[in-house]
Amino acid sequence: MSTSLKDYQQVRGLAIQSLFEIIEQSSEGTVIVDRDANIVWMNERYAKRFGLKRADEAIGQPCEQVISNSLLRQVVRNDQPILLDIQDTPKGPLVVMRLPIHDDAGAVIGAIGFALFDELRNLSPLIERYLSMQQELASTRSLLRSRQSKYNFAHFIGTSAASLEVKRRARRSASAESPVLLLGETGTGKELLAQAIHGASPRAHKAFVSINSAAIPHDLLEAEFFGTAPGAFTGADRKGRPGKFQIAQGGTLFLDEIGDMPLPLQSKLLRVLQEKEFEPVGSNEMLHSDVRVIAATSMDLEAAIKRGEFRADLYYRLNVLPIQVPPLRERLEDIPALSEAILEELRSQHELDRDALALLAQHAWPGNIRELRNVLERAALLSDDLVLNASEIRAAIGTFSPVARGAVAAVEDETFAAARERFDRQVIGAALRMCEGNVVEAAKRLGLGRSTLYKKMVALGLTQSQY
Repeated sequence: MSTSLKDYQQVRGLAIQSLFEIIEQSSEGTVIVDRDANIVWMNERYAKRFGLKRADEAIGQPCEQVISNSLLRQVVRNDQPILLDIQDTPKGPLVVMRLPIHDDAGAVIGAIGFALFDELRNLSPLIERYLSMQQELASTRSLLRSRQSKYNFAHFIGTSAASLEVKRRARRSASAESPVLLLGETGTGKELLAQAIHGASPRAHKAFVSINSAAIPHDLLEAEFFGTAPGAFTGADRKGRPGKFQIAQGGTLFLDEIGDMPLPLQSKLLRVLQEKEFEPVGSNEMLHSDVRVIAATSMDLEAAIKRGEFRADLYYRLNVLPIQVPPLRERLEDIPALSEAILEELRSQHELDRDALALLAQHAWPGNIRELRNVLERAALLSDDLVLNASEIRAAIGTFSPVARGAVAAVEDETFAAARERFDRQVIGAALRMCEGNVVEAAKRLGLGRSTLYKKMVALGLTQSQY
């Protein structure tokens, strides 16, 4: 160790000399200037590039006189290296490096320049790779922006007891990692809620990816979910294709109409939920899955289980945080606010008069909010007046489905407390029916404690024997 320390200056000097010789021999040219930026040495290769017969012809000349646009004088003056730059020469551009030279006291006594690469040809693979990576990054950012949620809870319009309860449960589910199951008829806003849950979750900065099991042929669903390995089957992409689980990595995967998923795929989905891993089609490699799943269906899954069309174990795995999204006919008091929001979204100047609003509250809306939007858009397009009346709304509805008189009366005369009690009775009653009177199971379904549910049942006059 002491010998190495003693020889430090000698070893350092040899290393510097060796480094200089390696760079000088492998570079396209080397030049050294003194503190006045006059050339004191130049190798023969560099001299010939600038039209000199011999290198010694450059000795004593200002660097700019031999090398036009040279920055070696700047390096001497500022005592700052220029590690990579482009230098134009009569025979094409060079990538150059310029370094200050110091004496033993640390004062600048000159500078040295190395021409590293000829005509950038050696840098072109690096430049191409950099540009390619920049393009991929821009494309990924653009794709991520397009896959982030478009809706938040403010987009779920309504102040009815039913709407407020849905938003309350959805907000609570946003901070969890457990699967969410959205239950409700078509057109009630389940995907909107799914996006709102994602947008309020810790995964909001990652992708929200949606897949509809009813919209994709069953023989293609597995590839859509899990992706394919290169050349997995005839016609498959030679590079392979990522599935929705890969695209949603770190984010949220929304499984719409999950009740239409074929049984073989249900078992594979259950494995992903339990083991957090999956296999692309045609691959033997297991990929890790970091995805939060939100599922939705308009199907009665418990009835589907009894018919043998849906796996009970998958249902229980998904049904951790169930949210029943009510149909529009059960939240008729939200129609004025919904109508205003829809007309605003359509950029329409139209308004609804009192009779038109009353008529909207008398229709059962089998197509729910999607149907309401369709009716308002049609009426606005066909009307010559900015105020839509009942006859124009009636014509836009087409086949009229009158809602039960009790529901209309509830909208017109019900107090908030009465509406809340009616809603609690409907929701708790529905849960007890689905669980055949089992209070423990009904409490789990509703996200309530058993004692809390018992208290609510007593307050509402409900008993297990009724179900």
